[in-house]
Amino acid sequence: MPRKKLEVRKITDVLRMNEQGFSQREIAQSLGCARSTVGDTLCRAGAAALTYEMARGLSEAELYARLYPGNTGSPRRRVEPDYEYLHRELRRDGVTLQQLWIEYRDDHPKDGLQYSQFCHHYRTWEGTIDVVMRQHHHAGEKVFVDFAGKTQPIVQPKTGEITQAQVFCACLGASNYTYTEALPGADLASFLAAHVHMLTFFGGSPKVIVPDNLKDAVHLASFYEPDLNPSYLDLARHYDLAILPARVRKPRDKAKVESAVLQVERHVMAPLRNRTFFSLAEANAAFREQLTLLNARPFQKMSGSRKSLFETLDRPALAPLPARAYEFAAWKRARVNIDYHVQVDGAFYSVPYQLARREVEVRLSQQVVEILHGGKRVASHVRSYVRGRFVTSAEHMPASHRRHLEWTPSRLVSWGTSVGPSTGALVAGILERRPHPEQGYRSCLGLMRLSRDYAPERLEAAAARAVSAGAYSFKAVKNILARGLEQAKLPCAEEPEGALLLFHEHLRGPDYYREEVL
Repeated sequence: MPRKKLEVRKITDVLRMNEQGFSQREIAQSLGCARSTVGDTLCRAGAAALTYEMARGLSEAELYARLYPGNTGSPRRRVEPDYEYLHRELRRDGVTLQQLWIEYRDDHPKDGLQYSQFCHHYRTWEGTIDVVMRQHHHAGEKVFVDFAGKTQPIVQPKTGEITQAQVFCACLGASNYTYTEALPGADLASFLAAHVHMLTFFGGSPKVIVPDNLKDAVHLASFYEPDLNPSYLDLARHYDLAILPARVRKPRDKAKVESAVLQVERHVMAPLRNRTFFSLAEANAAFREQLTLLNARPFQKMSGSRKSLFETLDRPALAPLPARAYEFAAWKRARVNIDYHVQVDGAFYSVPYQLARREVEVRLSQQVVEILHGGKRVASHVRSYVRGRFVTSAEHMPASHRRHLEWTPSRLVSWGTSVGPSTGALVAGILERRPHPEQGYRSCLGLMRLSRDYAPERLEAAAARAVSAGAYSFKAVKNILARGLEQAKLPCAEEPEGALLLFHEHLRGPDYYREEVL
């Protein structure tokens, strides 16, 4: 049993990264899940002969059926102990791991580890304490990203107000080739836009991005399972790379970018300290000039420069960029209303009516709104910025609703006129006498239903009698046809005002009282 059943998108990401050669530990760090869960998922995929391309074409139910046959329940998650507390307590006289395990089990009688696993996990954790590992970065493998500690002042030309622009820094692991950019803010959209510009600057995509535990990049900073922002993962899928956040309070994990930040502050920002910039574009143009000099600066303890190492090591190993650059998209969760529409930023977008009351995911870009259910896209609409507007696709409606929308007042009147002038006048009269034309649609559709059972001549005659009697309703025509009154003589126009009409929609008529009593 896996420790945690993964979502559909994460299952496909596990298969994708595994086929690219990432270790289970790296996959777990990137996707924010336990390494045992990754291993279990890969074992199940192997047993089911399931590849990444095959998984992409399966629905949520089909994918879970392949990986978890007969398993509908959720596995129980074990609570791990506080290893730092255990390490401190073991320094006391007389305290043993067994005693600490007994206390731990008293606190977690149902979801605690057994003694053997308790000792194993602690010994594994203990082996990582104060271990300094010299990191060897392979060509084109990793790029480290972070924000500089200093900001770049930007003066507003009209008001003279000074705003502080955040400075984004990035560094490739093998060559130390550096990129920097002043951003309008430290929000998620600016952060991801800087990644797009960075990859364009490099001219290719590395296998891994290593960010710090920034609030916009990592929703929940955790030593074991950091929870990445869905939009950040969306960018990773677009460029077919992985994201492995640095561990909390572990600066050695991102020593490369820490050094790059220092170099940017000293050799890019410091030489420009006496210049005044009135726009981000102006500041970034100056940044680019200094950055060129920084990357061309010779190394002090080895031959070459960042630029030369980049050309010989990283550039050939980078993957080609996709034809289309990533477009920022926000992700939200929403519940479908009973009218099979989802409300997003004040507008309403339709989904297939079978998903009413279901929870869906919404991917919101500048131009397009995509709605996903079970990891599959079920609807796509052009984004509307008009609050309260309904954006509806006909294929999402039930058949009865589609038939209703296909008819308009002009089309209904045109149909009536095709039967005869009196039928056309009757249809027009029905629509005119309703507060809203749509309220007369059902009556007009009823007349169309009568045209299937009665000849056009009879329907036209019945319509003429109903119009002469002022009875603009479906029921009036139906009663006339049912009793054969369409052939009766129409009332004369010279009859005195107030004369009794032969028929009215609310009049039962003599036939009602001649029915035989059984």
